[in-house]
Amino acid sequence: MPTHGPDPAAPLWRAAQVFRLLSCLYALGFQIAINEDLRHPVTGWLLFGVLIAWSAACAFAYLRGFGRRPTWVISEIIVVVLLMASNRIVASPQWAADNQTWPTTLWASNPTISAALQFGSAGGMLTGLIVMATNFAVKNYLTFDMSHNATLIIELAIGLAVGMAARTARRAHEELQRATQLSAALEERERLSRQVHDGVIQVLALVAKRGHEIGGATSELADLASEQERALRRWITSTSLDQDRDTETVDLRALLRRREGDRVSMSLPGTAVPLARHAAAELDAAVGNALDNVRSHAGPDARAFVLLEDLGDSVTVSVRDDGVGIGAGRLAEAEGQGRLGISKSIVGRMMSLGGNAELRTEVGEGTEWELTMPRRR
Repeated sequence: MPTHGPDPAAPLWRAAQVFRLLSCLYALGFQIAINEDLRHPVTGWLLFGVLIAWSAACAFAYLRGFGRRPTWVISEIIVVVLLMASNRIVASPQWAADNQTWPTTLWASNPTISAALQFGSAGGMLTGLIVMATNFAVKNYLTFDMSHNATLIIELAIGLAVGMAARTARRAHEELQRATQLSAALEERERLSRQVHDGVIQVLALVAKRGHEIGGATSELADLASEQERALRRWITSTSLDQDRDTETVDLRALLRRREGDRVSMSLPGTAVPLARHAAAELDAAVGNALDNVRSHAGPDARAFVLLEDLGDSVTVSVRDDGVGIGAGRLAEAEGQGRLGISKSIVGRMMSLGGNAELRTEVGEGTEWELTMPRRR
């Protein structure tokens, strides 16, 4: 399969060419030993010349990289099958039945290795079956007796093992690249965070402080500077979530911290609160729904307070406000009228996670949601 950048299976391709060289040397020794027994010795040497030339071409193509393509590997399979089939030309049927297939089954294993590297274990094993089918066709018999000839098992084992090795190498390469990219992105984010903190955030904090000290009309400017300072701090925190989008877990603190604002205060643990990404997103969304209710129904001056507690086997988030509260029977009345926003968005989400949502409220005493979610359902 084509890859971008260095081929992670390149060391395996190089090792395969060492095997190809050794198999050619073995084929040469076999050719010298049996050439006089062939029906057409001269043709045998000519075809052996083709074998050497094709082996050299394959080795060069695979080592240089341009031959690591499906078309080249398929061409190698075809050439090897044709050379094995030439037994019917250079050797007698009796010789073919009594000896291993010319030009040796060891050399004929090369396309099995190449196919396994290119197509994986399935491709390598299929090629091994093709090679052995050609072998049986040349010998004019089919046998599955492995007590005297285990070549079929060897071909399948080669295809399986080399294919798995190639797949493992490519997967390890992909994981290393992903880790490198995440590390580089994290370093860049930290560099930008330092620049923003040392420059813009400090200036905004100074403007807010001096504006409140001066008072008067500058207080409004100070409030705007303070709001932008908090927004920048939330942005710096939230970018870490974008860099870690490929991970299975996420720090719930980072999700909740993005909801902090002038009227939303956060009380978060000093250490990370890791949760499965989907569960953390749903819990964060439930908190967002509770804060939306504060903005919509608690009153114009209401403030919200969010408390996150990591209890080990469960996580609890409390969302409390100092607003007008909810009157007795108001939720039941809303549900009877078909307005199921709270039950579906907050209670429903928590139930889907295997947790629960408890509401405590009194008129004039504000509202508090306690959202509890187990780490394992």
